[in-house]
Formats: sequence, C-alpha cells, structure tokens
Amino acid sequence: MDITIHTTPLPHVDPEESVAFYRDVLGFEVRSDVGQGTMRWVTVGPAGQPGTSILLAPSAVDPGLTEDERRMISEMMAKGTYGWILLAAPDLDGVFEKVVSRGAEVVQEPTDQPYGIRDCAFRDPAGNLVRIRQAD
Repeated sequence: MDITIHTTPLPHVDPEESVAFYRDVLGFEVRSDVGQGTMRWVTVGPAGQPGTSILLAPSAVDPGLTEDERRMISEMMAKGTYGWILLAAPDLDGVFEKVVSRGAEVVQEPTDQPYGIRDCAFRDPAGNLVRIRQAD
C-alpha cells in the first residue's frame, strides 16, 4: 500500500495565538484558514512540504461530547496532557535556539534519551506538547 500522513489535528483555544506560534515561532506556512472568531480551522505546515499539514482546530466542539467530556478536555489541555505532536529537524540544537529566542515555552532542553533519540520539547499556546527530535 502507498499511504502517507497528510494532516493531523491539534486543538487550539485561541486561533490567533496558535497561528502566531506555528507561523512565527516554528516557521510553518499558513495553508488555509476557515471559520471566524474562535471557531476557526487553520491548516499550517512546514515550507517545502505541501503534503504534510497540521490542522489547528477548535477544542471540544464535537456535538457528541457531553459537558463533562468538554470540561475534561479543557482541563487536560490546560495541563498539557491532551494534544501532542512529534517533529524532526536535522539541526536540533540550532532549531532549539531559534525557537527559544522566539519566546516559546520550553518543557525540555535537547536531551539524549535512553531509547536512542535526542529531542527537546515545547508547549504551544493551547498547551499542546511539541516534541522535536534530531532527524536521522
């Protein structure tokens, strides 16, 4: 089979803050922006990789969710335990320095992990964990 990853969703609370993080801090391009106010679905992705995107979507808007589930999602997002993504870069240390200089919240500095990779971690404005690993 020939299957690729096209788009993966991450929740947002404030679309403007999320766009600013992915565009201005990580250097991604905005590919589409649909909706208005906080009910916006914004697609971003790395320049030069048009086939791979992140959909920044309003959190907890599925009509099938109960109020308790919406509350739980909001609480998990606030703690940073709901959404996350793993990215890769050929120069992890250089990317880390740029992202830090652009004001991102650092969760973990570049670290050699016992399972064989080197990575670092940040939080986006919605609390999502953004891990970046050294590309092979």
